[in-house]
Amino acid sequence: MKKNNPVRILLVEDNPDHAEIAVRVLEGTAPVEKIDVVTDGEQALDYLYGKGDFSGSNKPKSPAIILLDIKLPKIDGIEVLRNIKNDDVLKKIPVVILTTSESDKDVASAYAEGANSYIAKPVSYQKLVDKLIDLGFYWTETNILPGEDE
Repeated sequence: MKKNNPVRILLVEDNPDHAEIAVRVLEGTAPVEKIDVVTDGEQALDYLYGKGDFSGSNKPKSPAIILLDIKLPKIDGIEVLRNIKNDDVLKKIPVVILTTSESDKDVASAYAEGANSYIAKPVSYQKLVDKLIDLGFYWTETNILPGEDE
């Protein structure tokens, strides 16, 4: 079985506490090259398309995985997901919805737009840490990700 190299992750999260926990846990438990954090849907699309603050020499490498909140300022997560999955280049990037919403409507919308996974963030700190450890292990160690040249 092909082993994944350390991965670049794009975390789209407007809650600074949740972002800090996710970065700390994933960097401590998964083979991570870098975690880039943006705080709204507009920044996420700018990052992915190399626009705004992410243009020119600031254009980041494409992430191997996107962790996407649904409830975001400016452009919501479902719209960001729709943009990603309708783009021939970006659609191969796995998108994991990581949100506090357990609404059946949100779950259905996310999967209808092409989400690869949907994870509801628990309220308990330790349960959130445990889910992030599981998420990091699955997407970086268990799952085989597409190569950069594909």
